[in-house]
Amino acid sequence: MDTKSPLAAANGPPPANLLLAALPAEVFSRIAPALDVVPLKLKEILHPVGEPIRHVYFPAGGFCSIVTVLADGTMVEVATIGREGALGVSAHGDGGVARAATMVQGAADICYRMTGDRFRDEMRRHDAFYNLVTRFADALVGFVMQSTACNAIHSVEQRLARWLLLAHDRMGRDDFPLTQEFAAMMLGASRPTVTVVAGTLQKAGLITYHRGHVTIVDREHLEEASCECYRAVDALLKDVFRAAPQA
Repeated sequence: MDTKSPLAAANGPPPANLLLAALPAEVFSRIAPALDVVPLKLKEILHPVGEPIRHVYFPAGGFCSIVTVLADGTMVEVATIGREGALGVSAHGDGGVARAATMVQGAADICYRMTGDRFRDEMRRHDAFYNLVTRFADALVGFVMQSTACNAIHSVEQRLARWLLLAHDRMGRDDFPLTQEFAAMMLGASRPTVTVVAGTLQKAGLITYHRGHVTIVDREHLEEASCECYRAVDALLKDVFRAAPQA
């Protein structure tokens, strides 16, 4: 992964990552020199399962999938994280080993990166950084629980609509890459099933899908096609920022 210069101290514009931007100025000034700026490259694995978490990532755009990897190599997505969160926060509490893999699904030019050692040092301070990251980690657990229920109960059409809405929120634009192979892997469904379901959403005028790219056409009705899980997850993540962290 290409590394750019560390993030300048916080006397410039606020960082694009919402967690970092929500920190008190004095806390962000302290950690800013420890943040490298790196790109997120499509399909890059940030945290291979079973390996030490060497870095914690704070995306400024794009998004990543946290995926459970089965013994045969099958991967199923359990959460998507973009600029509202961080990747690798379990480095603080589980010995620093990745229990799930993290894969880039939406590329971005800027992502802030902190070493796992520095992250653990900052968490031990138990100040505003700790409070905010802990709130996010709790929300992430809720996200994973909601995804587990969604994958077990709701239809592939509802789940694809939910995934597209989450991706749309994080990418900040109407069109983005999506291959049938990737969608099938993330949803735990077969490629023919994803083809049929994507075709159904396209015929309904909610999306267009062509040559590995999807475009959101009718956001309002796509939300109606989704299950309750999109709104539940959206509320969980927004709740992280409802109360300002206190040192």
